[in-house]
Amino acid sequence: MNRYVEWMGRYAHASGGFIRRWRAQRMQEMLQRLALPRGARVLDLGGTEALWTLVDHDLHVTLVNLPGSDVRLADPARFAVRYGDACALPELADGSFDLAFSNSVIEHVGDEARQAAFAGEVRRLGRAYWVQTPSDTFPLEAHTGVPFYWRLPESLRARMLARWRARSPNWAYAIEHTRVLPLARMRALFPDGEVFVERKLGFEKSYALYRPAR
Repeated sequence: MNRYVEWMGRYAHASGGFIRRWRAQRMQEMLQRLALPRGARVLDLGGTEALWTLVDHDLHVTLVNLPGSDVRLADPARFAVRYGDACALPELADGSFDLAFSNSVIEHVGDEARQAAFAGEVRRLGRAYWVQTPSDTFPLEAHTGVPFYWRLPESLRARMLARWRARSPNWAYAIEHTRVLPLARMRALFPDGEVFVERKLGFEKSYALYRPAR
């Protein structure tokens, strides 16, 4: 199964692949809805430089990744890197960025307490924010490639994980520690946010909670 997911990932993210196109469309939607000022400062929690190359922009983006990561920048004039835990960044002042942003990260930060801490930092640090997470109702589950994976019986998912651990333990660990968030949970974490629902092929693909700048 993990070989299938790797193959699908290479195809989907290739130039012209459908995931790349969908992400570019979602990024454009974000820019239109937030209407950021020219030269706005963005804090991207857990992100990559590559995502921002999908759209034209004049933003300055600071990427936050975990200590021990080795992030190499192709465009250091427009991008910077910080290392830290996105659930706790006390060295950064309230509202110190025009936008706090994350793309498919909150489902990977840990349990509900850490999700709440992550949401608190997003709301504290950005005058505007945009937090996207995959929907658990989309037929092709984004992390495993298994249709409706999160809706399968827990016993079946446990058997799948046991097989995956034997073949690819690091990948299986990542799946085991992914905690998808229903839209109701996202609304609770971001009570001052508006909702954008991304739909593809007639299904709910992902949702973002966002707050334009006040």
